[in-house]
Amino acid sequence: MVKLPVSKRLSQLRKALMYDSMVDLMLSRLKSLFFKYSPRLIRTMFTPDQLKLRDYTLIIDRSASMSTEDQQGGKSRWAVIQEATLGLARACEKIDPDGITVYVFAGRFTRYDEVNTNKVEQIFKEKFPAGGTNLGAVLSDALNNYFQRKESGNAKPNGEIFLVVTDGAPDDKLPVIEVIVEATRRIEQNSELGISFIQIGSDPEARRFLKELDDDLKKNGAKYNICDTITFDDLEDIPPHDVFFRTITD
Repeated sequence: MVKLPVSKRLSQLRKALMYDSMVDLMLSRLKSLFFKYSPRLIRTMFTPDQLKLRDYTLIIDRSASMSTEDQQGGKSRWAVIQEATLGLARACEKIDPDGITVYVFAGRFTRYDEVNTNKVEQIFKEKFPAGGTNLGAVLSDALNNYFQRKESGNAKPNGEIFLVVTDGAPDDKLPVIEVIVEATRRIEQNSELGISFIQIGSDPEARRFLKELDDDLKKNGAKYNICDTITFDDLEDIPPHDVFFRTITD
């Protein structure tokens, strides 16, 4: 048996140790990634029961500031939200196949019932940014619409999720808070209603107000905390099901 020189054997040993270390490091990273993202992957592949038997409403801000061209590639906020909003609409449609409700609002609002994804695309072609940000009125109509359907026995048994895509603080902050607080007093459990505010742009005033809705709703008299806020950039990393799930569990 031919013996290798000591230097050769040491070189082979170092390579083996380096290989083992690399394998251990890779396995460690894969393990941490699995535990970090596996709940998200599971919710992406399988719809949790809490998201089923539930209605979904999209509320889209088309105020004048949505025409601001401060997004990547010089695109306007209005242009950029279209693709992501369509993605949310498709996800809603899969869970709620009989159609979702869509609102487009500025100073006034328009409501569309039993909407599919094709209709959402059409809405973006027909509507353009203009006017103020009167969120209180549209939110009031959307929530009252839910409670009316609930009282008449036409609401889904698990409640409703509202997704609000907006870029700025509303012109009517106090009415928005009052509408949400009143809604919490009319529900029977925290998961019955969820409102997710998805902010595009970096308006600091909007960020502060939405954070207040997310963190301090009970301080304003709410029975439950039913709001969640995320930024538009977060949507790149958060699957739609996870957005929905956060709304009723966060």
